[in-house]
Amino acid sequence: MFVETFIIVIYTIALLLIFMYALAQLNLLFNYLSAKSNKNDAKFDLSKPDEVPYVTIQLPVFNEMYVMERLLDNISKIEYPKDKLEIQVLDDSTDETVESTRQHVEKLQATGLDIQHITREIRTGFKAGALKEGLEIAKGEFIAIFDSDFLPNADWLKRTIPYFKNASIGVVQTRWGHINRNYSILTKIQAFALDAHFTLEQVGRNSKGHFINFNGTAGIWRKECIIDAGNWEGDTLTEDLDLSYRAQLKNWEFKYLEEVETPAELPIVISAARSQQFRWNKGGAENFRKMLGRVLRNENISAKTKLHGLLHLLNSTMFLNIFIVAILSIPMLYIKNEYEHLQSYFVVMSFFVISTVIFFVCYWIMYRKMYGSGIKNFMNYIGMFFVFFSIAMGFSLHNSIAVLEGHLGKKSEFVRTPKFNISKFKDNWKNNKYIKRKVSANVIFEGLLMLYFGFGMYSAFIVGDQGGDFGLFPFHFMLFIGFGYVFFKSLTSKV
Repeated sequence: MFVETFIIVIYTIALLLIFMYALAQLNLLFNYLSAKSNKNDAKFDLSKPDEVPYVTIQLPVFNEMYVMERLLDNISKIEYPKDKLEIQVLDDSTDETVESTRQHVEKLQATGLDIQHITREIRTGFKAGALKEGLEIAKGEFIAIFDSDFLPNADWLKRTIPYFKNASIGVVQTRWGHINRNYSILTKIQAFALDAHFTLEQVGRNSKGHFINFNGTAGIWRKECIIDAGNWEGDTLTEDLDLSYRAQLKNWEFKYLEEVETPAELPIVISAARSQQFRWNKGGAENFRKMLGRVLRNENISAKTKLHGLLHLLNSTMFLNIFIVAILSIPMLYIKNEYEHLQSYFVVMSFFVISTVIFFVCYWIMYRKMYGSGIKNFMNYIGMFFVFFSIAMGFSLHNSIAVLEGHLGKKSEFVRTPKFNISKFKDNWKNNKYIKRKVSANVIFEGLLMLYFGFGMYSAFIVGDQGGDFGLFPFHFMLFIGFGYVFFKSLTSKV
């Protein structure tokens, strides 16, 4: 009975943690719905030359053959007084793009644009190190940052810089858009998840003064804020989250602009999505280890802000809890039907149903805002939610490994997500030189997990003496679909 008790306890703890996270999301939904835009914010009047601040745009890049020309041409069209704008191309590339980028920068320099091509022989600190070194020579008092796959609109600075008239604001962050949202199922579910983050979570936290994060790109920092917070550090894989928390712990305010969309490209190949997910989830766990004590000890923030901050830092750990619940759900199915005296205890299983309903409602409100209400859109949403939830669970092994490595302090290199410059399905990506051709050993385990949850579905028909137990069948079906998708897509995307 010891093994059964151990399984029940671990299963229950994981379910309760997921439920707590769901309640936090519900609170953010209430915050989001009650949020009001403050039209009375103090703003620079950019029509007055003496109110136009100097801005440096930093473009940290690494081996971006397919998007560099698009990036540089787009940034060169930013509308801002040339005498108050500097562009730094922080190029850590190790391939032939170093030379092609240099040539393109020289062409732009000839037009009168203040743009510099900056390279380093030693890539210490990866992206964080490049940003830090660029900051040392940056002329601007405000630092805008764009990754290589982002395409800000020409009026982007005009819509963001004015908010810095409030001297307490350290960061202005904008919402990500998706230029290839409808390319495939993979891009659709990534956009679905990111849309929830950039609406529900960012607005929900920011509207009540809780901590949010600079998202690594499509935002602007006050240079003084970066320095005051301790500058960029490369000891985690998510240097943006790290610096964000250090800045807010020093009482700098962040301004999130949901209405300003910055288009970007989503990973179209599952290996690229896997590497991005691994970095984000491991970095989140690393920052939980790094920031837990600082958040708890800080006397200048409320208990509610601390709670939301800790749950924010534990975002990625939800994948580990989901994976635990998934693995233990099949033994739990057998335990439930073997020990009649435990039947009443299994009301705890309802926590997962309630959590799922909360996520369903939260995501629907975000989806409805973007696409509208009505039966057709609601039915489309149901299908998208099912696919998203299934594939998100299919990533749970991969992401749980990342989370465990982060919590245990295992260090790994910063792996950039390969870019493709592809938005239409007919475009060919298979010759992309940056795609990983080696299949991870984890993929084999994902295939085995697909079979495991197939067994879970079969078990629904044979357990107990009352003709089966189908309470967990939908859950196991989604897990079967999710792990099957990740398994087969990981194999076929290598050809």
